[in-house]
Amino acid sequence: MSSSMIAAALLALALLAWLTVSAARRAARRRDEWNARLAQLEQRVAEQRGAVERAEASRAAAEAELRASEERYAAALRGSQDGMWDWDLGSGRVQLSPRWKSMLGFEAHELADDLQGWRSRVHPEDRATLDEALARPLASDAPPADARFEHELRLLHKDGSVRWVLSRGVALRRASGAAYRVIGQDTDVTQLHRVSHVLQAVADGTAGAVGEAFFPAMVRHFARALGLDCAFVAECADQPPTRVRTLACWSDGALQDNFEFVLAGTPCEAVVRTERPALHRSGLAQMFPREAGWESYLGLPIIASDGRMLGHLAFRHRAPLGDEVLVDAVYRIFLARAAAELERLQALARLRVESSGVAAS
Repeated sequence: MSSSMIAAALLALALLAWLTVSAARRAARRRDEWNARLAQLEQRVAEQRGAVERAEASRAAAEAELRASEERYAAALRGSQDGMWDWDLGSGRVQLSPRWKSMLGFEAHELADDLQGWRSRVHPEDRATLDEALARPLASDAPPADARFEHELRLLHKDGSVRWVLSRGVALRRASGAAYRVIGQDTDVTQLHRVSHVLQAVADGTAGAVGEAFFPAMVRHFARALGLDCAFVAECADQPPTRVRTLACWSDGALQDNFEFVLAGTPCEAVVRTERPALHRSGLAQMFPREAGWESYLGLPIIASDGRMLGHLAFRHRAPLGDEVLVDAVYRIFLARAAAELERLQALARLRVESSGVAAS
């Protein structure tokens, strides 16, 4: 073999070796690149798997918290002394708590848990104002501060009477701002309204009355404000008290002549003797035959600033009495005023007697 052929063969072998080595290097680089890409993909898969696991754990925790929240809410519905309601805007279902229904005299099964059942108990004259009060928190563009509402309205009791409630609640919203649920709580404020009405009526009616003029004004406006048939105020006619005489008596819509009577055999005797209020919601004539024609009675003592028994304020009615007459805060105000007027009148009477004695001497 010639030297040229040998050189060509060696060159070919060298070229083949170089090609082989280059191919191997390229394969190694490609393998490294693929391994790196595979490692990256595996890392991304691991990260995604971790994210999915965290999301699942978060979802499970959120569901557990939701269940716990719903259980707490259900417990609140069962135990609250206020009436609670939950309005699902999508379905129209309104869940009314047992307490809410019992506030209006209903058993749990007697009122449907729907919008119609709820609105049927709202006083017709208050439905429009309730809609207006709810409109702002339900608006999708309402600011967060307007998500809450507070509104007074009247609800209709099963027996036909009216209950005043303070309704407070909050609208729950989705991320889009759309309200999907409203949760509310109604507090019975009927007694507060009653006290406020009676206080205002008697205060206005006696504002300009002093001395003897105070007593007719007081009994007249008390009887009217409470819706009772008879009211009178009396002072003790002797000591220890066995008789009383009226300073003013309002009965059947008019002032009556004053009169004096023996305490024995009347419900007034216990008031004067014990110096404590006495309430007979019904059956008055059966307990006290002298009270024929009257069904119920409330008597309240009038005590002097030095603790002496001065007299009493009494109410009689031809029908049974309910809680509407229990306005103790108002009574305390006007019993104190009556005591002050009585003490002043008695002081003036003593002064006149002393003056006449001096004049006679």
